[in-house]
Amino acid sequence: MALDKFGIAKRIAKELKDGMYVNLGIGIPTLVANYIPQDITVVFQSENGILGMGPYPEEAAIDADLINAGKETVTVINGGAFFDSAESFGMIRAGKIDLTVLGAMEVSDQGDIANWKIPGKMVKGMGGAMDLVASAKNIIVAMMHTNPKGESKLLPKCSLPLTGVGCVKKVVTELAVLTITPNGFQLLERAPGVSVEEIIAKTAGKLIVPDFVPEMVIE
Repeated sequence: MALDKFGIAKRIAKELKDGMYVNLGIGIPTLVANYIPQDITVVFQSENGILGMGPYPEEAAIDADLINAGKETVTVINGGAFFDSAESFGMIRAGKIDLTVLGAMEVSDQGDIANWKIPGKMVKGMGGAMDLVASAKNIIVAMMHTNPKGESKLLPKCSLPLTGVGCVKKVVTELAVLTITPNGFQLLERAPGVSVEEIIAKTAGKLIVPDFVPEMVIE
């Protein structure tokens, strides 16, 4: 069966390595902080000015003044630091972030990403996504494989305004884990119980399918 948003976050958490500095985007990516493997140390950065961001707080520990870039209440680990947005984006633009996890509305089979604007709809601004996709060493997208109409969000070419070009390295959806290659999406893993045929049917972009596709291990 397909993963829920928590399953997607758990699978992405397996991509974290000890000592990484990681930025988590709004939505599914913020859940990754709840599933850090116990044997590693990861430092989460929020572009509104936090280094050492922790998981979501329990209700009794909520501090309304302590929020991430998506205006959600968070926690801070021991040794965490606060600073202004100029300092935060200085870290990002200097390439100090090892991994960025972002949500997306569309991803192309060449690694382009559209995640900030739908034409005709009011948005407050592009946020920090354009800086992140231009500067992070590695970018993983957490997204649903199709839109509410059942149309693929993994495309030959993005139809929405782009956030970045050729920057996405890997995509994790409720159906699959895919990496971006010069020849298109390559299927690495499938969600437990999901068939390769379903993934093929729901992927509009070029898709490379190996002879054997293992199931994800979600613990």
